[in-house]
Amino acid sequence: MRKKTVVVALGGNAITREFEEGNITQQFANTRRSLLSVVEYIKNGFRVVITHGNGPQVGNALIRIEETRHLVPPTPLGVIVADLEGGMGYMIEQCLQNKINERGLKKPIVTLLTQIIVKQNDPSILNPTKFVGPFYQKEQVEELKKTRGWIIKEDPGRGYRRVVPSPIPLEIVERDIIKLLVDNDIIVIAAGGGGIPVYREDSGWLEGVDGVIDKDLASAVLASDIAAQELLILTSVDRVAINFTKPDQKELFSMTVPEAKNYMKEGHFPKGSMGPKIQAAINFIEKGGDRVIITSIENAVDALINNSGTVITLN
Repeated sequence: MRKKTVVVALGGNAITREFEEGNITQQFANTRRSLLSVVEYIKNGFRVVITHGNGPQVGNALIRIEETRHLVPPTPLGVIVADLEGGMGYMIEQCLQNKINERGLKKPIVTLLTQIIVKQNDPSILNPTKFVGPFYQKEQVEELKKTRGWIIKEDPGRGYRRVVPSPIPLEIVERDIIKLLVDNDIIVIAAGGGGIPVYREDSGWLEGVDGVIDKDLASAVLASDIAAQELLILTSVDRVAINFTKPDQKELFSMTVPEAKNYMKEGHFPKGSMGPKIQAAINFIEKGGDRVIITSIENAVDALINNSGTVITLN
């Protein structure tokens, strides 16, 4: 019988946690902690693909660039994402290899740099809204716009930050390679940080986009492109909730796609938090996926065994 394939999307808190310095020792410790559910999937006979966020790491990289701009040329976002796919993939790959060896399991693991096709005229390219990098004071904004050519907007209550495009992912360039590896029972780490955004010209030539892709939307595209059956989205909460943080907050143990769409219309899932995760779940299931589980890293193993997170299905 054909093994099931699951895509596990590790959230930004999987490697660098809030209120931590984010040094390498902490990142390795957090990575090991975040992989317990992945090991359980492997033990249960699933074929596994891992994706991950990179928000804190991109922010740190941009700070390094600004601090060393007078010494070395700045690096575009697409190359930063590629660098982090390699560096963070190394951490995940090594930690997972150690974990499965500890359990007596033998599985090859590979990290793959992943390009993701977006539209050349995606609306976000004309109107960027994704905040990246450090915060600036209001009096610095005009000078940064003039000297850097950046678009800078106010991040309400926090300060001013650079905004960049976050185009909708359409297709994984390396999907056939990833599927070949997965079909041969190789664990793949791919689409790190949402993957490297590129567009395809009429000639077929690929060109990079100076932006970032939402990791969960990219994970859904990857899962569909390789015909995975399940998508596990790990975040900071055990379950999805409606009326979040309000007196009548209600956690959802299950949800159908029509219910998810209705909650989206009612505004329960904002764009900056749960919205992309729910949209990713809808996209994946409507393209043939069996189910999506959204839960926390701490609850992930129990979610696998007992469906204790939020389980989203077609109907």
